[in-house]
Amino acid sequence: MSHPRTTRASSSLSAARRRRELAGLADGEQVDVLVVGLGATGAGAALDAASRGLTVAAIDAHDLAFGTSRWSSKLIHGGLRYLATGQLDVAHESAVERGVLMERTAPHLVAAQPFVLPLTPLVSRSQAALARAGLHAGDLLRASARTSRSTLPGPRALSAVETRHMAPALRPAGLRGGLLSWDGRLSDDARLVTALARTAAAHGARILTRTRALSLDGGGALVRDELTGEETRIRARAVVNATGVWAGGLIDDIRLRPSRGTHLVLRSEDLGSLTAGMHIPIPGESNRFVLVLPQGDGRVYVGLTDEPVDGDVPDVPDVPETDIGFLLDVLGSALDVSLGRADVIGAFAGLRPLLDTSGAPGAAGSSRTADISRRHAVLTSPDGVVSVVGGKLTTYRRMAQDALDAAVSARGLAAGPCRTAALPLVGAAPPGTLARLDAPRRLVRRYGTEAPAVHALGLTDPQLARPVVPGHPVTVAELVWAVRHEGALDEGDLLDRRTRIGVVPQDRETALGTATEVLRHEKDETLTPHAP
Repeated sequence: MSHPRTTRASSSLSAARRRRELAGLADGEQVDVLVVGLGATGAGAALDAASRGLTVAAIDAHDLAFGTSRWSSKLIHGGLRYLATGQLDVAHESAVERGVLMERTAPHLVAAQPFVLPLTPLVSRSQAALARAGLHAGDLLRASARTSRSTLPGPRALSAVETRHMAPALRPAGLRGGLLSWDGRLSDDARLVTALARTAAAHGARILTRTRALSLDGGGALVRDELTGEETRIRARAVVNATGVWAGGLIDDIRLRPSRGTHLVLRSEDLGSLTAGMHIPIPGESNRFVLVLPQGDGRVYVGLTDEPVDGDVPDVPDVPETDIGFLLDVLGSALDVSLGRADVIGAFAGLRPLLDTSGAPGAAGSSRTADISRRHAVLTSPDGVVSVVGGKLTTYRRMAQDALDAAVSARGLAAGPCRTAALPLVGAAPPGTLARLDAPRRLVRRYGTEAPAVHALGLTDPQLARPVVPGHPVTVAELVWAVRHEGALDEGDLLDRRTRIGVVPQDRETALGTATEVLRHEKDETLTPHAP
């Protein structure tokens, strides 16, 4: 039987804590729940289980947010796209979960993002009317989800002058105006996963990166420590498979149709002073857009594609030149600036774990992954492993809740009710509290209430206040914080996930020496006051 915890653990993740907790499990201790996969859904499941009073181990073969969860558009969608395709339940669920993140659990990480849809000559008046109706329907979704108007302003029409003021790179010829709308936007998807994992750790979950599941069954998993090569068995009363596009590699009979979403990385200066994101209609498509997303760090992300992927699922997807050409062509249809391949300073692709329902009764016959439902499903194998597949980043919390409900029911675990809809993540606070923090706004948007502590590292040691890469805002102090408190174990963890320096290869190369130096320094510390 499981018993609710009465003490709160530290939220800090470190190499020392990982070694200690993995050793404890190797001694044969049985946990209530083993979660495999530490993307958003897996980290969310670990938090859900631990906050219900269950003992938890959560493992990943790589790092937090190593897979799909770091390659998203960084948007927390309200479900407008799903309304257009008749998926009313998915649309409402998305709107509800967006409100949960923005107003309760992660207001430091998720903020309102304005978007301009330019009414170019390629957008007919009937298409513009349809888009306008869609935006107002999206606002009704917001209201039905009980998200405050102060959190998400309403849509409105823009004049051509207003449209170009918000997006100066738009071609003025034939521009009739624009449509302004608002949606949720993450400061960083990988930082959301880090916050989830650390909040789970604060509730006692053992968060074990670099721990690969070699095989799963209803009673646990055979795992290998990827740092030492040692194999051991983790015993568990319930097992949740949250490995996304890799789920079928651990459990038979899970059918997925991965879809590749590609983003380009451009310099902000090449697109003018964008004060809003843009929805640029894809010529010939009635309900698909390319997103232009200013990041606030001198970069702009442009995406995204939706292409089916066949064959083996790679750890890190390649970006085909065809995707890059497609996105540049769509940009060229609306912008007054000429952008070519040489202007692309980086690119990344992620794979969405879409559930393959092609063999289901009544399933549509479309071959396009863009047409596949974003609904998630919870599946239980004959030996009792619970797998959660499908879905999307916005609804990670509900996916985790449904998976835990299934595991608790199937295994008869003594657990409390789900608490995650009202459980603030590490760093979260009401907007007024966040606004009063004595730290740079950029740090507050990434670390919330911990921003003053991160900032203080640079105040006490000027060497830590310097940028890791000239012209990029991330400082050495943020790398130190990631090693001491966020479980970063190597250069990739620091540059590719705790910060996003690595999405530009040239910046990554420049930063590599500093990352190595930080890791070496923190490892050589003889006193470790930062360890939990």
